[in-house]
Amino acid sequence: MHERPLGRTDQHVSPIGLGTWQLGADWGDVSEADARAVLDASADAGVTLFDTADVYGDGRSESIIGRFLAEGHDVVVATKMGRRVAQEPENYTPENFRAWTDRSRANLGLDTLDLVQLHCPPTAVIESDATYEALDALVADGTIAAYGVSVETTAQALAAIARPNVTNVQIILNPFRLKPLDEVLPAAEAAGVAIFARVPLASGLLSGRYTAATTFAADDHRAYNRHGEAFDRGETFSGVDYSVGLEAAGELAAALPEGVSLPAATLAWIASLPGVTSVIPGARNVAQARSNAAAGALLDDGFDIAAFDAVVRDVYDRRLREAIHPHW
Repeated sequence: MHERPLGRTDQHVSPIGLGTWQLGADWGDVSEADARAVLDASADAGVTLFDTADVYGDGRSESIIGRFLAEGHDVVVATKMGRRVAQEPENYTPENFRAWTDRSRANLGLDTLDLVQLHCPPTAVIESDATYEALDALVADGTIAAYGVSVETTAQALAAIARPNVTNVQIILNPFRLKPLDEVLPAAEAAGVAIFARVPLASGLLSGRYTAATTFAADDHRAYNRHGEAFDRGETFSGVDYSVGLEAAGELAAALPEGVSLPAATLAWIASLPGVTSVIPGARNVAQARSNAAAGALLDDGFDIAAFDAVVRDVYDRRLREAIHPHW
């Protein structure tokens, strides 16, 4: 894959990355052997960005990646911090930032973390000068090389993009969540801020594998968080009603040419959007990891992105805009 600049840094990353929430928790059990196989398959396919967080499996995801890095693999690791405490602005202190990043450094086996993102913090944290002063101090002493913000809403994204030292913003972006196209992507592109598109397959709704009869394990957030019982409901199926999402996904799939799968088309479409640096789908097994990475080839293989873009926007306008666009 042709790499892209990582925001305001001198690093480059692949347009298709790997999200590793699945390797930690909340998606059913994934063994360490399977997790390692996912990392190996992704790297072998040209993926050079792994996204993780200190709370994924209470450090399990970071630790598995750390053991992978110790074998000499060269990838950019973007981790996240801030969800280990109650989500109150007063908990986002320089002392906690130091403790969280030290823990991630130990888990990952790194002296300097490549990229640390605040993990969907309260809006007041994103808007506070003190937040960025504390992050700048961590850059200055070599604890982290760069920092960004993972957000829930477009307003939060715009506030983060306006900060001069923010490297990236991570935001939910997929055919069921088009609001970031209105202002966030243009603002990020103009400012030189990288965009990581997370939840690109809408928690699997855009995988083409699910039906009305599909069930999920009790420890899978797609079973226990559909209405925001544990965290923001937009993180589960992108906030879309499951049955509505199945119908919308079916319509998108029906519009694709033979031989092009819905997840591949979706990932390629997101990666093609001006302002997007990398798409970070998750994977629970090697087949998914390879399929995700291979989607990048559609960008160079003559797939009609413009035609699919028109279908995406039409389906969104008719089926989803009214329920989704006013939120996030």
